Amino acid sequence: MCSVGPNWSDQPIFFVDFEGSRTSGILEYGVVTVLRGEVVDAHTRLCRPTGRVRPEDTAVHGLEPAVLAERAPFTEEWDFFAGLRERGPLAAHYAGVENALLKSVWPYPRSSPDFARPGEWVVDWGPWIDSARVYAQLFPTLDSGQLAAVVSAFGLEPELERAAAVHCPSGRRQYHCALYDALAGALLLARLARDPQLAGLTLLQVLALSTLDPVKRDALQQRELF
Repeated sequence: MCSVGPNWSDQPIFFVDFEGSRTSGILEYGVVTVLRGEVVDAHTRLCRPTGRVRPEDTAVHGLEPAVLAERAPFTEEWDFFAGLRERGPLAAHYAGVENALLKSVWPYPRSSPDFARPGEWVVDWGPWIDSARVYAQLFPTLDSGQLAAVVSAFGLEPELERAAAVHCPSGRRQYHCALYDALAGALLLARLARDPQLAGLTLLQVLALSTLDPVKRDALQQRELF
């Protein structure tokens, strides 16, 4: 017998995007809160590098070392990110990248609810909701899983531009800017939450859709059973 469980769309989800690398450290973060199919909050900040910012990376994300030099380091955001993890699951588009960068700074958060095992606690940043994996499994005919391509395929560019005008700093309203990318991914989740059928999925079902590993997916799906 399947457990019903709360709908995933009723749970705050924190969509995360980072600009930077293991070499430079996290140079910019964007976090967007999604709840019941709506963007309800957004945060972003530039961060001082912890290593070399390569010119080829600057060419992608547009962040010059001189602009970042006087910023506070990302390590000052511990309470913010640990607090997010305590309140809900983190999400990203191809979440392995964000998870690896976050773990390179703080291998573990504080003890937090295990949203894959209701009522239990865990010391881990995951499991993550991965919008790229969810869309790949729900819409297998998509030509590309690239963030911009998925946003375009579902006609979300006008909504993204409106959200960016409200939330993103001037000059950081394009792809490869952390908050812009986080908004793009958050709107993909919001679109699913506004679909009457998909809004009724449980959080465990969405987490299961977020992995391509059949063993992990089966394990998550088994937790739906009594």
